[in-house]
Amino acid sequence: MYMKHDPLHSQIEFKVKHLMISHVRGSFKEFDVTMETKDATFNGAKVECEIDVSSIDTLIKDRDDHLRSPDFFHTEKYPKMTFRSMTVISKGGDEYEMKGLLTIRDQRKPVTLKVIYNGSDLDQYGQRKFGFEIYGTINRKDWDLTFNVAGGNSTMLIGNDIKLEANIQMLLK
Repeated sequence: MYMKHDPLHSQIEFKVKHLMISHVRGSFKEFDVTMETKDATFNGAKVECEIDVSSIDTLIKDRDDHLRSPDFFHTEKYPKMTFRSMTVISKGGDEYEMKGLLTIRDQRKPVTLKVIYNGSDLDQYGQRKFGFEIYGTINRKDWDLTFNVAGGNSTMLIGNDIKLEANIQMLLK
């Protein structure tokens, strides 16, 4: 089975600590996700995701522009972020573990993500759709995203752990 994400019903979001007392949230508005699987057990599925990094949106234009700059993603030089699964393994019930390679700024590192399968259904047009929630945490320093400044109480402005959350609706093609 070959599936492609439904852009009207899919989101890729993240959050990171600010001054270690609250979170800043953001999302990527432009991305493409595909999956190939033998069957609806999803064991051994091949998942690929490509994100247009310049589509980052934290609801603050100046912050988004800074995130696009060489201090962070350097989108002029590295316009895409990619994820390629290596393994997808059922953990029982609706839970899966997906291991793969995440590439940011041309640096490829292994990551492990938790996947929850929410089931499938037909939409009003008779199209078969499958719903997934995907969670994980990465350390931004692993991809040399190291820009930071000191906060007021011996803290740093930006946390290192980035919490990822994606809600992806896949469309059977």
